[in-house]
Amino acid sequence: MGDTSSVTASASSFIDRQVADLKRARQATTASFASALHHVETAIGLRAKTGFTTSGATYEANTLAGQTRATFNSALEATKSALHIKP
Repeated sequence: MGDTSSVTASASSFIDRQVADLKRARQATTASFASALHHVETAIGLRAKTGFTTSGATYEANTLAGQTRATFNSALEATKSALHIKP
């Protein structure tokens, strides 16, 4: 019979490399998802951009929610004006 220790060591090394590659892939995926989530939260106004305050007209105007509100209010005011509705 031949020596099986070299085959066992080779298989163990192969499995170790596969496990290490899977761990690196998991870390990269986690970091990528966290980054994408942060960008989405910032865009819709759930999270502040680093260094910016989280209140006030300037902050709100730069968020999706703030822009949507401004567009809705503008359309509402235009409709009131066109129909001659006074507050």
